[in-house]
Amino acid sequence: MYYIGVDLGGTNIAIGICDASLKILDKGSVPTNANRAPELIIKDMTDLAKRLMDKNGISLEEIASVGIASPGSCNSDSGVVTYANNLPFENFEIAKIFKSYLPVRRVIVENDANAAALAEALVGAAKGVRHSVMVTLGTGVGGGIIIDGKVYSGFNHFGAELGHMVIEKNGRPCSCGRRGCWEAYSSATGLTNMTKDKISECKRLGIPSLMVKELEEHGKVSARTAFSAMKAGDAAAKEVVDEYISYLTTGLANIINIFQSEVLSIGGGVCNEGEYLTRPVEELLLSERYGGENARGPQTALKIAKLGNDAGIVGAAGLGL
Repeated sequence: MYYIGVDLGGTNIAIGICDASLKILDKGSVPTNANRAPELIIKDMTDLAKRLMDKNGISLEEIASVGIASPGSCNSDSGVVTYANNLPFENFEIAKIFKSYLPVRRVIVENDANAAALAEALVGAAKGVRHSVMVTLGTGVGGGIIIDGKVYSGFNHFGAELGHMVIEKNGRPCSCGRRGCWEAYSSATGLTNMTKDKISECKRLGIPSLMVKELEEHGKVSARTAFSAMKAGDAAAKEVVDEYISYLTTGLANIINIFQSEVLSIGGGVCNEGEYLTRPVEELLLSERYGGENARGPQTALKIAKLGNDAGIVGAAGLGL
């Protein structure tokens, strides 16, 4: 039997066919074209799934289940996406409509961050443990919680919005409408905004910085800018990175203190910085976690997520196991 995983994003739909060990046998993608009727998005989704099945000689009867990892609040019991802010879904019966186009045995829908956390728990950085949390540092900050091997999303399926805990009262505005959310400081977007603020300060005060040079030469900066300049010895860039890591660690320590999971994995493009990110975070966590440096007994292990861009596909497929 085979398991289809659908990673539905605001830009692209990625689909993979997995075996029972969650190894991706084949995959493909198509543009989401989100500004259209949602039924058309699902039709493209099922058309791609059919093409992959035909290409690999897999019949409908051999598909055990289809899992859909979608942005937004997803009711896995009813197969409904209650709301997704970057897709035209509101109380949208995604599972029912998918089955009307492709009548498989079972269709399961789950929030994309939850699905990614499940993937890491099943075959990634948290494989072999029962309790884990995953945080994704992307455009926003996504979170997924696995308790006793199962996704936890609260009684109303709105849970695990870890990026929207406030860590700076009356701080930076967040897309959710609150101020001071962890997402506003620890996402790639937050890091980019910190970089822009420091560049403005350097220009105003006449402080030389490689970050200023990059902006002048390329017309834009990214989440990589401060780390790259810091590695080249730029003092202003180091201040940005230190500030970012301080906020990131505050949120991670909160998560550790609340859940005390065996593994806390972090993913997203910022994690490509490797030890330049993880080493100072781990040093700060020694004092910020409950018990501080005197904490006794087993402690939560901080790990880099392993599955990268395939996490959504693998996690969605894993919903059917």
